[in-house]
Amino acid sequence: MSSTPDTERILIFDFGSQYAQLIARRVREQNVFCQLVRANLTAERVRELKPSGIVLSGGPASVYEPGAPSCDPKIFDLGIPILGICYGMQLASHLTGGKVIPGNHREFGRAVCRVSQMDGLFAGVPEEMIVWMSHGDQVQAGAEDYVSLASTDTCPVAAVKHQKRPFYGVQFHPEVSHTPFGSQILRNFLYKICGCTGKWKIDSFLSQTVTDLRQRVGTQRVICGLSGGVDSSVAAALLVKAIGSQVACIFVDNGLLRKGEVEAVQRTFRDHFKADLHSVDAGERFLKALAGVSDPQQKRTIIGHVFIDVFKDEARSIKHAKFLAQGTLYPDVIESGAAKDGPAATIKTHHNVGGLPKDLGFELIEPLKDLFKDEVRRLGLELGLPENIVWRHPFPGPGLAVRCLGPVSDDRLEVLRQADAIVLEELKQSGWYKKTSQAFAVLLPVQSVGVMGDGRTYENAVAIRAVQTDDFMTADWSHLPYDLLAKMSTRISNEVKGVNRVVYDISSKPPATIEWE
Repeated sequence: MSSTPDTERILIFDFGSQYAQLIARRVREQNVFCQLVRANLTAERVRELKPSGIVLSGGPASVYEPGAPSCDPKIFDLGIPILGICYGMQLASHLTGGKVIPGNHREFGRAVCRVSQMDGLFAGVPEEMIVWMSHGDQVQAGAEDYVSLASTDTCPVAAVKHQKRPFYGVQFHPEVSHTPFGSQILRNFLYKICGCTGKWKIDSFLSQTVTDLRQRVGTQRVICGLSGGVDSSVAAALLVKAIGSQVACIFVDNGLLRKGEVEAVQRTFRDHFKADLHSVDAGERFLKALAGVSDPQQKRTIIGHVFIDVFKDEARSIKHAKFLAQGTLYPDVIESGAAKDGPAATIKTHHNVGGLPKDLGFELIEPLKDLFKDEVRRLGLELGLPENIVWRHPFPGPGLAVRCLGPVSDDRLEVLRQADAIVLEELKQSGWYKKTSQAFAVLLPVQSVGVMGDGRTYENAVAIRAVQTDDFMTADWSHLPYDLLAKMSTRISNEVKGVNRVVYDISSKPPATIEWE
């Protein structure tokens, strides 16, 4: 199912760059739809997709190494505008008559770039600007049919243009924030060179997707897995808008949710959207299966199996359902192996339980599979979802089980649930909730000595984790004000029975992950 106009599509060939998704985000910010595709896509398939342009991403390899990732050389004969970035520039040059050589100087980090041709790709940017370099190889100057557009002190060909083909290349990375005029360069490529008009916006996506859903579903019923998180909530609201009572939402209360989440989901979907909501109380079933289990991977496996069993049982009660809807996002599609034939390594491991099995017998609908998280949030607001759901921080599929280190029990979960609620309340009241990307409490599997009143205590320790990130692949700890941390600590120690120590996690990712398990 496509919700995009064929005339506004950019294909991004992924050669293993850590910035490949960032390129896609920057293109989307220009209101142009794009897709990240594997590098070995054939010219014939490219022609079928009718893109307005192609971007060749960077990558860690050298084009002259055996087994280096490549692309179909015939794509350069299609007449489609192409922009090569770093490795993408080197590969295109290598395949179209240029020569790539090891540089005399490796460039990593900021560099001063001097532009020699100020029109086209570099229209509206300074003649001298800062760019972000990350390369060891270079395109050799003087190649036939190529014109140098820019240079640095150690890279004489920092940007090129082919004289006969609509190919442009930049040795630096315009997609990163360290290249201040990078967005302008990408905009020039999209608008001036590819002829895009920037028609891809959330409101147009919404209207087109609603039309597509109605056509595909017809009079059949759809089951939607609803977790209460941003992605599944937006997917459910979108389906309700498109097909109304034909969608049945299954919400599994696994007993591992945060304080007030069950009531919030029921209030939003049953009361506000008037959806056909099937809320299943399966907390005892999950806790029984988790009894005595401390290994985090085993926890995830158990929760995944029980969830599927509970979901299947409830799905059987919904008659005449043909489709199953999930809130899969574009990064999930990429990271879960949709481009597994490409060279990119998996940087992020999901903390979610995982998708429902194909043997449920339904056709899969993923109405958000072309969107990034920020686009999903905008869509949620457009659909009328409350802000507390739209701006909700990510929450792992296994829930509090992977934030309750060690064995999971009712008592330990209640301690964690209360502490977590205090962390979130204080973040929201202080205005720091939207300034952080993810924040939560963790119940540690240790006890420590403390003093309360005149008595000695030996009780639980709670860790607070708050991070700031753009893509969740890397993250830095949030520098929360000391008085805010002090207030959280005081409230948790005073209000949560069984806790006498609170610590703050100041680990970045890497080396740590965002979640503790």
